[in-house]
Amino acid sequence: MSRAPGDAGGGALTARALRAFCLGFAGAAEERPFPRAPDLVVFKVEGKIFAFCVPEQEPLTVSLKCDPEEALRLREVYPAIAPGRHLNKRHWNTVMVGALPPRLVRELVEDSYDLVVAGLPRATRLRLDRP
Repeated sequence: MSRAPGDAGGGALTARALRAFCLGFAGAAEERPFPRAPDLVVFKVEGKIFAFCVPEQEPLTVSLKCDPEEALRLREVYPAIAPGRHLNKRHWNTVMVGALPPRLVRELVEDSYDLVVAGLPRATRLRLDRP
């Protein structure tokens, strides 16, 4: 698993650090696309969402795309990982950021990004340096 640019790998994962990590991936962008939920931030790559969070919310949670089998395994192992809230529970997990090691959260974010990128056309994946 490769790291996003600028990831030092340690330290507490605050909302600010989570945002910086998400935006460190090639082609990543941040939006607040839901007028009825103005606090909800989405992180996208090529217009496809790979993470949802409300940065001001305590405890901080982030919803991430996940392979369905891995999603089930993670939920069994970590009480701080639950089915995606208001999302397709087969493909999304909601993660309590502060209740997990920062390195694990970063890995889950990167896995989510990689899953989304894997569904993009080959030329786009190559441009993002994720063949």
